[in-house]
Amino acid sequence: MEDILVPIVIVGMLFVGLPWVILHYVTKWKTAATITSDDEVLLEELYGLAKRLDERMDTVERLVASDDPSFTPVKRLRADQDTDNQQLRELDRMMAEKKGAPQ
Repeated sequence: MEDILVPIVIVGMLFVGLPWVILHYVTKWKTAATITSDDEVLLEELYGLAKRLDERMDTVERLVASDDPSFTPVKRLRADQDTDNQQLRELDRMMAEKKGAPQ
């Protein structure tokens, strides 16, 4: 009886158990590598917050520059320069495509 049971168990493990384990972990790996809808919402909120903070920094710098002519702003990405806005426009375009809204 044992001579018949061992090959059946081995064949079952090879053709059922092993593929099941491999496919199980492949699906876990694929689902873990994607961004969930909650992550997308959080990223959108953070992006909006960053844009508002950048606009506030521009306003503060303009106010300080109007009060003190010797003020020179710190080198950072500027909202009013095309070279700095290129990546921001690309991100806006990708977000609009994701939402399905026209540009």
